[in-house]
Amino acid sequence: MSVNDLFSSDLKPVNLGLDMFADDLKTQGVEPVLMDWTPPGGGDPEVIAALSRLEDPAVAEKIDAANEVALERILSSQPFLEGFGQAIDTVPGMTAKTILHAGPPIEFTRMSGPMKGAVTGALVFEGLAKDVDEAFELAASGEITFSPCHEHQSVGSMAGVTSASMWVHKVTNRTHGNTAFTNLSEQLSKILRFGANDQSVIDRLNWMRDVFGPVLAGAMALNEEGLDLRLMLSQALHMGDEAHNRNVAGTTLLIQALAPYILETDFTTKEKREVFDFVASSDYFSGPTWMVAAKASMDAANGIENSTIVTTMARNGVDFGIRVSGTGGQWFTGPAQEVIGPMFAGYTREDSGLDMGDSAITETFGIGGFAMAAAPAIVALVGGTVAEAMGYSRTMNAITTGNNPNITIPALDFMGVPSGIDVRKVMETGILPIINTAIAHKEPGIGMIGAGITHPPVEAFQKALRALAETVKP
Repeated sequence: MSVNDLFSSDLKPVNLGLDMFADDLKTQGVEPVLMDWTPPGGGDPEVIAALSRLEDPAVAEKIDAANEVALERILSSQPFLEGFGQAIDTVPGMTAKTILHAGPPIEFTRMSGPMKGAVTGALVFEGLAKDVDEAFELAASGEITFSPCHEHQSVGSMAGVTSASMWVHKVTNRTHGNTAFTNLSEQLSKILRFGANDQSVIDRLNWMRDVFGPVLAGAMALNEEGLDLRLMLSQALHMGDEAHNRNVAGTTLLIQALAPYILETDFTTKEKREVFDFVASSDYFSGPTWMVAAKASMDAANGIENSTIVTTMARNGVDFGIRVSGTGGQWFTGPAQEVIGPMFAGYTREDSGLDMGDSAITETFGIGGFAMAAAPAIVALVGGTVAEAMGYSRTMNAITTGNNPNITIPALDFMGVPSGIDVRKVMETGILPIINTAIAHKEPGIGMIGAGITHPPVEAFQKALRALAETVKP
């Protein structure tokens, strides 16, 4: 074909980059093919330079080898529920005046409204303050130690607050020997993890301390083998959960496994009935269990020299932080993002607090938003379409190191969930991890007002990439 023939025929140009170029073509009667493309590193010269350093063949070889080790540690992890204990006796570093919170480090004065509400409620629950006003003064006084859950082998939903008297899961990764913790579900109502702190919240926490926790602990004390959470999680995904915001199957499986032991304990029939009724009040009972299973798996991959795999994604309603295997406990942060999705009746986007909680450990591991193809019904809660849910799981393959053969998605021909987020791939592709999550009201005491989809801030990955470029040497 000659040049003249080419330009006298119908053209189908491909547009990369700014839409304005495609708009100009359309005004001339040409319909371009739009490509969803962004330059590597978002076009930031420093990030592009860091990417170039990490793509040096000698450096890339080291990184790829380290990432293979990190991924193998994730995939081979076998988290088992071993029991329950009170945080003061169980969680490393916990004291009577320690409050653990979700996300990266933050001082009380910078905390979001819901987190301040949860902190002050916990101080009242612990008997350290007589009311919320006194608790607020105490929290701001410097007498209370605030620390991220993640820095104590723990995770916490939404505000993430864990205090000394609360009961926590004890989960051991039997492959690698590390242990992780998280507190119990308050279920879904006006609850501490969304910043509520009135007397009904304190009364529930007291019952959880005096009845719920002891009953679960007594049940697990009778189970000498522990509960294989990886197997149970795999079953839950095959039954329609994604194990972050949809936990219908997971909760059924978990209480089914616990029930015989609960019945064998010496607690009264009334107390046992209260426990079963409480679990039946919400599907979220197993939500923290999958979070701590994911935490135990991801901690096994932390601290591997030269690895660019993300081991933590966590947010506190102000900052979003990630940690990377090759840089250990160092946090890389950016601003917490808005969560976009359906709102409960009577609320609007203006009422929403920003993204909050340690529950993104599920996506870090490869479930939650990464596994939405396994749970098409989740779109009724977080918005979107079934096709989009399927697409999210496929797209995450572009930024991960491999797939987990132990936890699979039937609707995608039993594809293993995408695992091992690679900072390099996020920056090369411009694709940010997908997270589905609850929306808390921006003010304390109101609670959950919706759910939706969000992403980490790109700034956190840019900072991590620049640090890795300085850390990994040929």
